[in-house]
Amino acid sequence: MSLRILITNDDGVDAPGIAIMADIAHAISDDVWIVAPDGNQSGAGHRFTFGRELSFQTRGPKRFAVTGGSPADCVVAGMTHILGDKPADVVLSGVNAGQNLGDIVNCSGTAAGAREGVLQGAIGIAMSQSMDYEISHKPDWANARHFGARVVSAILDAHNGDDVFYNVNFPFCATEEVVGLTAVAHQRFSRSPIRYYPSDNEGQFFMAIPETPQPLDPSADFEVLRRGKAITVTPFALQQTHQSALARLGNITLKRP
Repeated sequence: MSLRILITNDDGVDAPGIAIMADIAHAISDDVWIVAPDGNQSGAGHRFTFGRELSFQTRGPKRFAVTGGSPADCVVAGMTHILGDKPADVVLSGVNAGQNLGDIVNCSGTAAGAREGVLQGAIGIAMSQSMDYEISHKPDWANARHFGARVVSAILDAHNGDDVFYNVNFPFCATEEVVGLTAVAHQRFSRSPIRYYPSDNEGQFFMAIPETPQPLDPSADFEVLRRGKAITVTPFALQQTHQSALARLGNITLKRP
């Protein structure tokens, strides 16, 4: 029986990356659905839209846009309503235009789509095509196109019911230079990379990532992707309790006044 696949993203239902993800999914399955935001939701993280009505737009067979919705909204709507009584086996989120690495995953709408997929009972895989912003702000999708279906198949073969979602990044290099698929830890930055960034308009500012915090671990996702020219995959745990801290707090008490 063919896997049922649900696709979402945070760049919007009309973004080129979601068309590439659809090609990746159709190489694996003939039962592919798309439920994605009607516009850009980059940086939305795992936000849900509570207290405000949402609506669907039908964009074609098995293709829907959620007006004003986040990637997490889209996955919930797809898994609990649009797909009826047969929710997806796999949720693919992306392909994002630009890398999602290190602590940036915490605010990534692409990552949130895959994470919510796992919370809804599917296997969740987020995929991003990295870019060199000093060269161009337009991604070269060649590596995502060329390797995407094989990467998804490799992850599905390795998955063993773990309580994780998978974060994949394709390197920015020629296809023939890609050395393979490497499992790596995510880069824990020394501080948040998100910073205040002034605007040219008086009194206005942006949230931006003007530089990468240093130092970087050469064995973690950021450097392996950039310098190693490998496709990286990182499993992120859904159970986030820090076990050693939990043990230290085992005998915690309140002091009497």
